[in-house]
Amino acid sequence: MISVKIEELTKIYKRLFGKALKAVDHLTLSIEEGEIFGFLGPNGAGKTTTLKMLTGLLYPTSGKAWILEKEIKEIEPKKKIGFLPEHPSFYQHLSARELLHFYGAIFGIENGKRKKKIESLFALVGLEDVADQRIHSYSKGMIQRIGIAQSLINDPELVILDEPLSGLDPIGRKDVKDILLSLREEGKTVFFSTHILPDVEKICDRVGILIDGKLVKVGSLNELLKEEIKTIDITLSEIDEQILSEVRSLSAECIVKDRKVFLTIDSTKKVEQIQRVICRSNCRIISIIPQLKTLEEYFSHLVTHKDNKNRK
Repeated sequence: MISVKIEELTKIYKRLFGKALKAVDHLTLSIEEGEIFGFLGPNGAGKTTTLKMLTGLLYPTSGKAWILEKEIKEIEPKKKIGFLPEHPSFYQHLSARELLHFYGAIFGIENGKRKKKIESLFALVGLEDVADQRIHSYSKGMIQRIGIAQSLINDPELVILDEPLSGLDPIGRKDVKDILLSLREEGKTVFFSTHILPDVEKICDRVGILIDGKLVKVGSLNELLKEEIKTIDITLSEIDEQILSEVRSLSAECIVKDRKVFLTIDSTKKVEQIQRVICRSNCRIISIIPQLKTLEEYFSHLVTHKDNKNRK
């Protein structure tokens, strides 16, 4: 089943003075049930606007979208959504426990069942020891954790999170990544935006890259980064001076340390040449490791290319 289906979705913000802003421009996208989908883009790309249209917080100017096979304008699918906004704001005078009871009551969850669910959520997000503290005493990272807990109170089929890793320290980010992976194991669909790209590489099944309101790339990381080899690292040992001189001339970088030679090669053709040189000697190849382009490098290239194109 397709959990999220978007067709030609567009949002234009009209201004009293000046040109109207097209925040989302004919976006077409589908997200499969049970996958973790990362929604990437620079600031102002339209990510938050898209998520708000899906949850009913904003109305699209044109286009259509479906959640769990129901149009987004319908009430029914919203009962099966969990949502965390980019900057969550909660009732400061409530404790975290009271807050979750409040949201659980809105969803009509029976009190006994609600209590069990809340305890399991506190354990999940690591707030058991501070569950009865007032929200106003919480740090930004703790607010983010209780925000994730409230997004799961109704046991949603689809979880939509806007920058869920924001404001968290490395341990907190790891915890949230583990939570997202556990949600996928339960068969839930996770659709989240983020700018922390190394984390995306570790958990997402697919990603979409949004620039200036337009979806420029979508696919699995293997599909997007295939054949994107930056360099090849070669480690050699037992090499004589003549062979060292030859391979050094073919390398972008050559380091000799502890009787080993570490080469950085910038083309596969040069790797083949080095292999032919080595075959003429008693030199030993310890490893040949291609260094793939990271998602962050790929993303930066797309954004820079788009900026340069816009300037022309």
